[in-house]
Amino acid sequence: MKKDIHPDYHDITVVMTDGTEFKTRSTFGKPGDTLRLDIDPKSHPAWTGVHRMVDTGGQIAKFNKRFANFGLKK
Repeated sequence: MKKDIHPDYHDITVVMTDGTEFKTRSTFGKPGDTLRLDIDPKSHPAWTGVHRMVDTGGQIAKFNKRFANFGLKK
């Protein structure tokens, strides 16, 4: 490896969404920093198989209203 071109590789703590934590090595932050995850395999629908439809601000209703007659012949 070339010298002085690679980022520092050090120990950090990763905190999962349920509060569990583990130590690993990473280039994230500084030695001893904590990485808090918003999504992890315990909470992400791709791994849990539980999908929720979140309708923020009526976006689904707005879509359905806009395209309700799409493709219908008059």
